Amino acid sequence: MSLAAAVCPHPPALVPEVAPGAVETLEPLRAACDAAVRELVEVSRGIVCVGTAPEHRWWGSDASGTLRPYGVDVHAGGTAEENLPLSLTIGAWLLDRAGYKGPRRYVGVPDDWSSALCAELGRELNGVGLLVMGDGSARRGEKAPGYLDERAEPFDDGVADLFANGDVEGLLRLDPATARELLIAGRAPWQVLAGAAEGGTVKSELRSYVAPYGVAYYVASWGGP
Repeated sequence: MSLAAAVCPHPPALVPEVAPGAVETLEPLRAACDAAVRELVEVSRGIVCVGTAPEHRWWGSDASGTLRPYGVDVHAGGTAEENLPLSLTIGAWLLDRAGYKGPRRYVGVPDDWSSALCAELGRELNGVGLLVMGDGSARRGEKAPGYLDERAEPFDDGVADLFANGDVEGLLRLDPATARELLIAGRAPWQVLAGAAEGGTVKSELRSYVAPYGVAYYVASWGGP
């Protein structure tokens, strides 16, 4: 196993222009993302950005996305048509922000993919730098996007422990059905990461775990051996 990976969330508000009023609230999260992505960029000759998408699809280095649907004219990525889904658009924005000029690809993973399919894709990505985009539950309170589900916080806490401990098998055991019920947008990409990390010891760091606005966000760095 050769692994270099950064895990980041993908709320549109991570981009300061989208939510100027939340800049101060989200600055620690943004700084943690910047640190994780910078570390990934420093050790990677090529990066694959993995995120949830309506269908399984690959995009090349010229792919791009836009945040116009969120009210700001912010472009991320290359010069091709702006058709990256939100998760990969935020990933492209983070890579741009880090000044990354190397080769990059993007892969969308459907939310209904099984754990086994996600892990299989991850095994194919072993040896490349991975930027893994995904949010935790959006049901962390009565004002959360998905309202309150009492299962959400314990589930999210467990995921935080998995990232902190480099627990590959624990990530692979996450139940897709429960993740969908809890409006978790990161389960499939996280299990792609787990597939890439199989077969070795993971050096792990949980850089941030917060839940502003009723949604859980993680930032982590994984590497090995």
